[in-house]
Amino acid sequence: MADNLPTEFDVVVVGTGLPESIIAAACARSGQRVLHVDSRNYYGGNWASFSFSGLLSWIKENQQKTDLSDECEEWRKLILEDEEAIPLSSKDKTIQHVEDFCFGDQDSAEGVEEAGALPKLPVFGAPAAQGVSPGPEKASPAAEGIPLGSEESPAAEGGPPGLEKENPAVESPGEEPQSPEAEQPPSCEGDGAGAAPGTAAGDPAPQPAQTEAAPSENTAQEPKKISYSQIVREGRRFNIDLVSKLLYSRGLLIELLIKSNVSRYAEFKNTTRVLAFREGKVEQVPCSRADIFNSRQLTMVEKRMLMKFLTFCLDYEQHPEEYQAYESSTFAQFLQTRKLTPSLQHFILHSIAMVSETESSTLEGLQATKKFLQCLGRYGNTPFLFPLYGQGEIPQCFCRLCAVFGGIYCLRHAVRCLVLDRASGRCKAIVDHFGQRISANYFIVEDSYLSESTCTNVCYRQISRAVLITDQSVLNTDSEQQVSVLTVPPLEPGRAAVCAIELCSSTMTCMKDTYLVHLTCPSTKTAREDLEPVVQKLFNLNTEKETENEELEKPRVLWAVYFNMRDSSGVEKSSYAGLPSNVYVCSGPDSALGNDCAVKQAETIFREMFPAEEFCPPPPNPEDIIYDEDEIEPEESGLNNSPETKPETSAEESSSEGLQVVTAPLEAFSAMKLLRLLFLVMMMLRAI
Repeated sequence: MADNLPTEFDVVVVGTGLPESIIAAACARSGQRVLHVDSRNYYGGNWASFSFSGLLSWIKENQQKTDLSDECEEWRKLILEDEEAIPLSSKDKTIQHVEDFCFGDQDSAEGVEEAGALPKLPVFGAPAAQGVSPGPEKASPAAEGIPLGSEESPAAEGGPPGLEKENPAVESPGEEPQSPEAEQPPSCEGDGAGAAPGTAAGDPAPQPAQTEAAPSENTAQEPKKISYSQIVREGRRFNIDLVSKLLYSRGLLIELLIKSNVSRYAEFKNTTRVLAFREGKVEQVPCSRADIFNSRQLTMVEKRMLMKFLTFCLDYEQHPEEYQAYESSTFAQFLQTRKLTPSLQHFILHSIAMVSETESSTLEGLQATKKFLQCLGRYGNTPFLFPLYGQGEIPQCFCRLCAVFGGIYCLRHAVRCLVLDRASGRCKAIVDHFGQRISANYFIVEDSYLSESTCTNVCYRQISRAVLITDQSVLNTDSEQQVSVLTVPPLEPGRAAVCAIELCSSTMTCMKDTYLVHLTCPSTKTAREDLEPVVQKLFNLNTEKETENEELEKPRVLWAVYFNMRDSSGVEKSSYAGLPSNVYVCSGPDSALGNDCAVKQAETIFREMFPAEEFCPPPPNPEDIIYDEDEIEPEESGLNNSPETKPETSAEESSSEGLQVVTAPLEAFSAMKLLRLLFLVMMMLRAI
């Protein structure tokens, strides 16, 4: 049980966000004993993904202004005279100004139940959950797009946020019993991706997603009318990210996924197009050489200008005389000196470099442009990839790797304080909500767990976020299945550019005939004040009566939520008051499009703790693993990773360079549920 954990570990990690999960995986991979806990009942923290009903629960929880104070402080009796306690926060205060809006008839959704949802059971011992899990039960094809995994499947769960999970050696308090057929805990599943649990019994089989190559049959027709009750009923089709990001195909996170072989736990989809918003219209930006020469938006002269400038950006370091005189200027000012037309300057600044018009220097713009160009062509015509089932899958993938190498996971497991040894000045233990002391050499704590007294001198930034469910794309084409990224320039001075990511149903993040739109920008005011002007420019917010023909052409918003999220990236450790040298703080998500900040932070912390160890080395070959006598061989459990036993998939997929990039949805494997159940039983027997 979770109230009887081992009392000694090498590393204790508090919080399951992306940086913490990467560090936990790296530590476990290097042979350290890792305990990974989270007071929430879902994985990922502010990096998590939710079903629609799960997001509604999350919204309700964050709209409540109740401040949870420690009802019982008996844990203070465990602190000795030569020790000092550093209390941790019991309330997550990283989310503010949450406002949600329904642009349909909410009354029609009364009494509508989510299709395939498990019956709600009473939950005991879950202080924050109150019997309601805010995470998703994903209703996706039983094994759609997911290959079978190996004998290295985790001994602990790393499952989708909100699922009640089992720990490798312990069980989280207040867990709800779950049927293996209705969920797919990543640590106990037989598949490698762990991103798509099978559909529950009685749930109608989902329709396979269209590929981007398939032309839409009703391009000229009006979009289907989607009611709020349909969204509620199909809520498990949604996987809505709290933070919206894309993966650069040659970015640090992709390289780490490939190097560590964590990529086997997930699948990705190409971002199919980069868009620009100019003069009130949305246009597609030509990115590659072929796109430029096939573009009808540019004249022949503009095509040559653009190709010449992009060629220069690829090796700008070799020609310092071209930009040295403008190093103190902004990138926008530098572009004006390059004899580029206004439209080309707009495309380069906002859709290729994606940097600030007023704040980014020439060198920053050139570096961003070069990064964009270097990522082109690796997996598709754009530089970006998106993980199927949402960004929340990535932290779970690293949790699986940690569990494979012995890490212990406990959700709904709050930590009351850090115990400081006054003589050495180092942290020696934590005290959990059961009153148990757990000792370790190093402690990793996510920023949101630190108390106000610890963060008194910290100056945080904020991120403005909006999530919209719409009925059609911002730029309709022959294909409905488009994944798009769009940068909207500041609509007025003093505002930041807004990054919009539009996801289609084939990303497994929304139901059929809808789109999921994420809007992100650095905050200047509340999220609604920052982002609603952009929403009004791009979308139709009218609920019933359309008054203008121009509004009829825009996608209609069905539902929306706005919220502000704390951006703790870039905060120096010295800014936190009273933290010992062996306690490291991980930041939450930043406002950047990529994930480089999280990967850099995780690697920096790991190298400070274990300078002689390699950071997330490749896993050993399964054939070279020597099992103890009491270990269960993979052949004995019926789970063999040999190529002969893997089911063949009929769909085409690109697994070049270590990533599975889905180009068509894979067919479900009929034996998946049986294998998952057998593996779950095997691990439960081993734990006993």
